[in-house]
Amino acid sequence: MSEAEESEQERLKRNLNELLQELRVAQAGVQILFGFLLSIVFTDRYRDIDQYVRTTHLVTILFAAASVALLTAPAAWHRVLFRRGRREDVIEIAHRFTLVGLGTLAAAMTGTVLLLGEVIVGGWPAILFGVVAGLAFATLWFLLPLRERSHDSIDAPGHPDASDVL
Repeated sequence: MSEAEESEQERLKRNLNELLQELRVAQAGVQILFGFLLSIVFTDRYRDIDQYVRTTHLVTILFAAASVALLTAPAAWHRVLFRRGRREDVIEIAHRFTLVGLGTLAAAMTGTVLLLGEVIVGGWPAILFGVVAGLAFATLWFLLPLRERSHDSIDAPGHPDASDVL
């Protein structure tokens, strides 16, 4: 069956399945990152680090925690609203949580690169590594896809996923 021939409920089911599959990829990475960031506090070397590195570490952990919350929330919403006829609402909020969650994950990854740069080389090179990482995530995850999206004709009436566009 082509996308044009699927019913509204079939389309919603497909959209939800695709979204949940995408979240599985992101959730695994952010949970591993979060565990890594938490374990740093329990090392002997952590006692000797300066306030700047401690603050960077804390902010990075907070971004990672926000990312875990945002990227796992759609599964909770789906479970709580299961069989309530709210699939479209779940998809809409999950889409928004996912975008914001990817943003906080990009910030957490950028903070992790900065943190590791500070521990390994310190100073301006570490900041440069963090800036390059932040620009890479912003470009690969948001700017390039948005540029491609602006060239699409998905908004055209009759396209099966036109109502999925925010």
